[in-house]
Amino acid sequence: MFNTKPPLILDKKTALVKAESWCAYQERAQQEVRDKLYEWNLKPNEVEELITELITTNFLNEERFAMAYVSGKSNIKKWGKIKIKQGLKLKKVPEKLIQKALNSIDGDQYLANLLATAEKKSAVLNEKDP
Repeated sequence: MFNTKPPLILDKKTALVKAESWCAYQERAQQEVRDKLYEWNLKPNEVEELITELITTNFLNEERFAMAYVSGKSNIKKWGKIKIKQGLKLKKVPEKLIQKALNSIDGDQYLANLLATAEKKSAVLNEKDP
């Protein structure tokens, strides 16, 4: 069966309250919020006004999002810098903020993660001709 759910149509005030709640739940990139607002069938000028309002009230902060993303992906998921950078680029985070966030990664922890990943991979590789 096809999803026959009617499109969600919100007025600007309701959308703002809902977006604030959505942003308060977890850090979001501006593009994620923009996409969500368009999903709610808001007009482009309304979307940009709401994004501005969310930034002004500090519900939306791209730098804070980048830092949280980098922290989570490097410490919990054990991702490398290239994979993290790609993830942030997909979320349309500015290059300057990506670099700043990547520079916040603890070098010793990063090397420990890299070594652990290499050892894990080495254990499953079996070379026929060493």
